[in-house]
Amino acid sequence: MLRVSRISNNLKPLKLTRTMSHLIESDFLLQTKAFINGKWVDTGDSFDVSNPATGDVIQKVSNCGVGHYNEAVKGAHEAFAKFKQTNVRERAQILENIYDLMQEHKQDLAKIITIENGKPLKDALGEVEYSSMYFKWFAEEAPRVYGDVINSGVPGKQKIFTIRQPLGVVGILTPWNFPSAMIARKLAPAIATGNTSVIKPAHETPFSALALGALAERAGLPAGVCSVLPTNHTHEVGEYLCEHELVKKITFTGSTKVGQLLMGQSSKGKNIKKFSMELGGNAPFIVFEDADIDRALEGIIGCKFRQSGQTCICANRIFIHESVYDEFSKKLVERIESTFKLGDGLQDDVTHGPLIHQGSIDKVSALVQDAKTKGADVLTGGSRASTLGPLFYQPTVLGNVTESMNIFHEEIFGPVASLIKFKDIDEVISRANNTDVGLAGYFYSKDIATIFDVAEKLNVGMVGVNTGAISEPSLPFGGVKNSGLGKEGSKYGIEDYTELKAIVVAP
Repeated sequence: MLRVSRISNNLKPLKLTRTMSHLIESDFLLQTKAFINGKWVDTGDSFDVSNPATGDVIQKVSNCGVGHYNEAVKGAHEAFAKFKQTNVRERAQILENIYDLMQEHKQDLAKIITIENGKPLKDALGEVEYSSMYFKWFAEEAPRVYGDVINSGVPGKQKIFTIRQPLGVVGILTPWNFPSAMIARKLAPAIATGNTSVIKPAHETPFSALALGALAERAGLPAGVCSVLPTNHTHEVGEYLCEHELVKKITFTGSTKVGQLLMGQSSKGKNIKKFSMELGGNAPFIVFEDADIDRALEGIIGCKFRQSGQTCICANRIFIHESVYDEFSKKLVERIESTFKLGDGLQDDVTHGPLIHQGSIDKVSALVQDAKTKGADVLTGGSRASTLGPLFYQPTVLGNVTESMNIFHEEIFGPVASLIKFKDIDEVISRANNTDVGLAGYFYSKDIATIFDVAEKLNVGMVGVNTGAISEPSLPFGGVKNSGLGKEGSKYGIEDYTELKAIVVAP
């Protein structure tokens, strides 16, 4: 049976600042005030942030309203006039400094993530490493924002050349599942290209964002270039940033529904904004008849159950060829029951933590119940782990999932693996593409013809072939269809933070 862990009596409840300070060595990383235009501001209002593993209140954090965001946007606009003129090497050095500081304080940063997000400390350390690499990557890309010289197609000797220029104030809206990485992936290219930013972190996980603000301050980032404003006025602030005429770009990671809402709100403003969005997914994970089963098993363990299934690129629908279905499903269940352990992420032996809030666990429970009612087999798990706390759900494997079940069509965002049998390539590609989103897709095969054929035909923005781990700073991260707009990371990540200007010179 799956191992679970009761919350250890040796872990002190995180209700007081002094308790967090006991866990975090560098006090400057624990900020409860908003970071606005280079100053730490007590707004006079606050909201509670809770540890999802224990339910305890971690600490109150300053609550920012529309007025505070207006102040931050105006400050960012003023700072932009000077920051866009800075030498690219200066910006690169600031990004390098942030990377160095993140490496120096990675243990503390990881603990902050675990406490406010719930993911195991090992996973949190991985997120800090991943986050820091974006600052490293764009420190190296900052000096390489190039233009082109284009030969004119009309008579005469005129020349055409292009340059890339920063946009201005960027509104950064990020989710709770990767509270450090999702900011880093947006903030680093914004700084590299000379933009300024106003960050609205998820209200569930503001401390990681504030810690990045503290690091940016120490790294030498000028006042107003990056402001971090915690808030639980999510709708009002999102609408305000979308309509604000001084905000030139919105970058958002979250659900497709909210992404569509933000674009609609932006249309009400006076100016047309640039958007980059990483939205929902429904990733297929395909195991072909000739696949290395053990390798595919390793892939699904990480790709499906990392962060308890709460990632946008998690495998959502797992298609297994009928000839290897029994072997794969049996090995998957054995692996989960023998190696997974639920509990508080600060405990050394815990592999999987809680879901983020009540709405998440209610959704997962409803999807599993619907699948069970319509004939899915529960191979392991299938219920809440309530003895640990209200937000824990057993890692689950459902067999014989079909299109009649809601779980086939909806993004699960929980620790549930849905196994689906298939017979041939054309069938599985058709079923895999039968969704209105297309962020990531994965498949395992040893046949080179199958690899190129399927990689081309999967209607997604990113494909993992014989791997379930695709995310890194050099990857152009983004989807197709309703999974978003633009690319983050890689050399292409610069494009969404700049405007291409064409210049024609006549002799």
